[in-house]
Amino acid sequence: MSKIKPSKGAPYARILGVGGYRPTRVVPNEVILETIDSSDEWIRSRSGIETRHWANDEETVAAMSIEASGKAIADAGISAEQIGGVIVSTVSHFKQTPAVATEIADKLGTNKAAAFDISAGCAGFGYGLTLAKGMIVEGSAEYVLVIGVERLSDLTDLEDRATAFLFGDGAGAVVVGPSKEPAIGPTVWGSEGDKSETIKQTVPWTDYREGTVAKFPAITQEGQAVFRWAVFEMAKVAKEALDAAGISPDDLDVFIPHQANERIIDSMVKTLKLPESVTVARDVRTTGNTSAASIPLAMERLLATGEAKSGDTALVIGFGAGLVYAATVVTLP
Repeated sequence: MSKIKPSKGAPYARILGVGGYRPTRVVPNEVILETIDSSDEWIRSRSGIETRHWANDEETVAAMSIEASGKAIADAGISAEQIGGVIVSTVSHFKQTPAVATEIADKLGTNKAAAFDISAGCAGFGYGLTLAKGMIVEGSAEYVLVIGVERLSDLTDLEDRATAFLFGDGAGAVVVGPSKEPAIGPTVWGSEGDKSETIKQTVPWTDYREGTVAKFPAITQEGQAVFRWAVFEMAKVAKEALDAAGISPDDLDVFIPHQANERIIDSMVKTLKLPESVTVARDVRTTGNTSAASIPLAMERLLATGEAKSGDTALVIGFGAGLVYAATVVTLP
């Protein structure tokens, strides 16, 4: 018989607060057209994107995360000292170690919170949310901060017609804490590594360091392959998440998919047969694709504008490089 005492965590977990930060510089499509042969109409028709935000030198991954996190902590009505874990999802923090989460935890004023980074691309927020839920139910933390943050402008090839217009910068954060009732459903997540070449970094860092390539590494993708996968396979995953939560599309109030491309969002809405009453996040139009930050940023905007309200039931799904994905149903804070 085991001598280990059972964990004493909360029965359930929920999102208690949300915050976002968008860099001050707004970049319209006209700026992108300075380096690629395209048009504003083509960009909008292919992606829905009108503008995106690009960070300046002071708007680092850590700085943007701290801004978003401060708002989320205030929204949750707790203090930074109560945060027991900080999880940061990012692919654009260029130091392999130490984790940027440790710097963020310190500067926020947490009391030596557990802190670590994860790399799960555009599904990173869902991965972080699932880990936070586990920590709270297991009892290793009472409140966990989950941050999705990117400076994808650093990884954008402005001469690549297929991707130059897609990416933006920003940070979104949520505080996850204890709940007396289910408010974060079971996560349907996974990976399809056989398709990892469809979204990737162009070359390893070592190639650039050693001078074997002239261009700084950037993100590239096989657009049509990614589109087909996202539309057909991710709609199935979204349906699985609804089933796992025990609800139907008619029970939903809000749909917050990864803000990759408005055509993908429209196709998923159609495939899932969502009722017109469901509010659909379309933050991609003015924020672009911010990878791990896109879902919390979209959530924050919907609540701030009143398009969604506290207590609404929302389906969230992220998908991207890896290829990885994560979907769950949550109650909005």
